[in-house]
Amino acid sequence: MRCYLVGGAVRDRLLGLPVHERDWVVVGASPQEMIERGFRPVGRDFPVFLHPESGEEYALARTERKSGRGYHGFVFHAGPEVTLADDLRRRDLTVNAMAEDADGALIDPYGGLADLEARTLRHVSPAFAEDPVRILRVARFAARFHGLGFRVAGDTLALMREMVDNGEVDALVAERVWQETARSLQLERPSVFFRVLRECGALGRLFPELEALFGVAQPRRYHPEIDSGEHTLLALDMAARLGADGATRFAVLCHDFGKALTPRGELPSHRGHEARGEAPVTALCQRLKVPKAHRELALHVTRQHLKAHRARDLRPATLLRLFETLDAFRRRNRFERFLLACEADARGRAGLHDEPYPQAAYLRGALKAAAAVCARDVVDDGFSGEAVGRELAARRVRALQTWRDETAGAG
Repeated sequence: MRCYLVGGAVRDRLLGLPVHERDWVVVGASPQEMIERGFRPVGRDFPVFLHPESGEEYALARTERKSGRGYHGFVFHAGPEVTLADDLRRRDLTVNAMAEDADGALIDPYGGLADLEARTLRHVSPAFAEDPVRILRVARFAARFHGLGFRVAGDTLALMREMVDNGEVDALVAERVWQETARSLQLERPSVFFRVLRECGALGRLFPELEALFGVAQPRRYHPEIDSGEHTLLALDMAARLGADGATRFAVLCHDFGKALTPRGELPSHRGHEARGEAPVTALCQRLKVPKAHRELALHVTRQHLKAHRARDLRPATLLRLFETLDAFRRRNRFERFLLACEADARGRAGLHDEPYPQAAYLRGALKAAAAVCARDVVDDGFSGEAVGRELAARRVRALQTWRDETAGAG
């Protein structure tokens, strides 16, 4: 029985990056031997065990054979006769197909170190084409390591295009697409994930709502980058730069879907794209089973982002309706996410990345002024039933008007 450190831990150590978790491959052992040594079995599809002390994962060396469509369509074989090279050969990229033995010596049968030094993401073998999840993983790795200069090898991109053309990507299940997407959204340059998918043709299959934005013009006066798809990816990277969480980044990704539905005769203007965007955002969320919090924020940003941009022009009654629609009096954290998404939209434009976004501070001030008027005061003044809501709204509108006048005077 021989144990080898494999995969990301080896790759990241060679790159000088922190190693957060370690995976091991065991050669020359059977499941019974692992159990007798105190390892706890956890794998359902193939033998994976947890170390009795460290809790790290140890998988028996295995081979796999394609038996159907999708990433579930495999038959695995694990046995003492399976070699380390056999196990590494089934992995996706050469940079992930390296191992270290107990003495720390590198084992690199497929040229992973050379590709690491060349900053190249290259598939290990033609078996790459048997698992459509690998398209998503390559796109995610390209985004994760973009800052280090990594690029996808041309022959790997060609193989990914073949997988798309052959319909293999259509077998991906929603949960796995969302899992890889959510992980990619958290990266420093999430746009790269979607650009790689677009380059291999998978974006139109997995995210047709986003693909539809490319080639759709916008007024140069407001969008120097012109293309709606390019703006969306610029805004997404801006959301990452601003430190937005995953839900906010997803909302930015979706906020302009309605522009793909603008009647051709109205281009490059996109009047009404906020309302048109509701259907494609809802469709994407339903198809990928996106979490409820992500969906709700994405719809709010889609419908209301232009109001945020025009905050200083909104009348007090309109401001109050905006706050009520966003449930801003009770859900302050979501309101802050909404503001951050709107800022990313405004600054995610060519040449405008460092522009300020004073609308956020203005809307925070307006919300504070309106929230200072509370329902308890209305009740104490003798109002009851539905009259409380009407009177509360009226008082808040007056408070907003007063605050607005004072703010304008101070300015």
